[in-house]
Amino acid sequence: MSAPISNVRPPTDDVLARIADYVATARVDNAEARETARYCLMDSLGCAMLALAFPACVQRLGPVVPGAVLANGARVPGTSHALEPVQAAFNIGALIRWLDFNDTWLAAEWGHPSDNLGGILAVADWLGRQGAVGPCMGDVLTAAIKAHEIQGVLALENSFNRAGMDHVLLVRVASAAVTTGLMGGTREQIVSAVSNAWADGGALRVYRHAPNTGVRKSWAAGDATSRGVWQALMALRGEMGYPGALTTKTWGFQDAVFRGKSVTLVRPLGTYVMENVLFKISFPAEFHAQTAVECAFLLHPKVKDRLAEIARVEITTHESAVRIIDKSGPLHNPADRDHCLQYMTAIGLIYGALRAEHYEDGIAADPRIDALRAKMAVHENPLYSHDYLDSDKRSIANAVQVFFRDGSHTEKVAVEYPIGHRRRRAEGIPELVKKFRAAVGGVFSEARAERIVSACEDAKALERMPVATFMGLWTV
Repeated sequence: MSAPISNVRPPTDDVLARIADYVATARVDNAEARETARYCLMDSLGCAMLALAFPACVQRLGPVVPGAVLANGARVPGTSHALEPVQAAFNIGALIRWLDFNDTWLAAEWGHPSDNLGGILAVADWLGRQGAVGPCMGDVLTAAIKAHEIQGVLALENSFNRAGMDHVLLVRVASAAVTTGLMGGTREQIVSAVSNAWADGGALRVYRHAPNTGVRKSWAAGDATSRGVWQALMALRGEMGYPGALTTKTWGFQDAVFRGKSVTLVRPLGTYVMENVLFKISFPAEFHAQTAVECAFLLHPKVKDRLAEIARVEITTHESAVRIIDKSGPLHNPADRDHCLQYMTAIGLIYGALRAEHYEDGIAADPRIDALRAKMAVHENPLYSHDYLDSDKRSIANAVQVFFRDGSHTEKVAVEYPIGHRRRRAEGIPELVKKFRAAVGGVFSEARAERIVSACEDAKALERMPVATFMGLWTV
């Protein structure tokens, strides 16, 4: 007869404990991190405003059940919606993520840490509208830094995508942690929320890859951050946690979902991720393709009048790009196209520009695009792959060269770091601010837009501003 299973509760998993301690007690006073967090907030809300121009996004906004509004609920920027915080988190998260234009983190697992702002802003606004003294925007920036750090450090050496999971798993975990903290949760309640977020299991990547790429990838992060808020609210109502959610044999996340691998935090939780986050500044494109598109822009003047003469295009890239966005065959929708290295490079070569509209059916019908895709060959450069994973570099290199039928060719244009990289901050931030101003100006009157921009650009005043006041600037 086998021995009975021990029912002694295990100690709290190390990863759960470290996340809870960080959220509950860590101060984040690093000036660079707070400045970058402010730009992250601006860029994320700018992306949300751009998404309002797309009916496929707008039709997913609002309450789950029509008419289910909440008095003094959380506002959804750029709309008149006031919702309970779980659905508000979905709305804000979907808006921020819709165009694949918000910030990015690339490591063993990739993702978009600003996706957590859906839950953070929804909870903070809801709290501020309940009559008591609510959070200020400084609290939002602190929560954003911590959410970035939790998601990003978990991503450093834990490759969930190799186990078939989507990075929004980490949005769910980070949002559960920081929103529990925002609502005054104790360390034990943070452990409860985070353990339940892990207990939700993995999130399949099936909707991000050929042959099933689809629109869910544009709202999956909104779903994840809203689920994190739901877990936080449950924890605050006394929901029990599961201290061995990760490490329990057979039934824990590591054995049941992660193929027996350990989930680790390979560095102390601080401000590393926010300091090194990558911004998508010039165009919306899956980040592994950003430098390839920059190369294409540089080559555009030399090839735009010779497109019919092109014999082949060689793209040299890194391993992650090959695995994620090297794609042949028909592309079925905008979500399919903005995750195709060849499509994005072709747009850059043909048009010398890349906007969200270039992924829509009208432009995708241009026969020159698929004709050019058919002439493309993608190769991995092992040095690019090495430097992509180097913690001191984290480059995202690509090179493009065009060959013509007469035997001539362009130079091989290589770009190692995209404009949104930390190494190009001085060049990138002014462009980020321009992007933000244009996005806000496309939705609001000139006077309102200037009030929003001014509020965001005054760092000290923004830190002190009540979240409810800030979110009121964005209502229509």
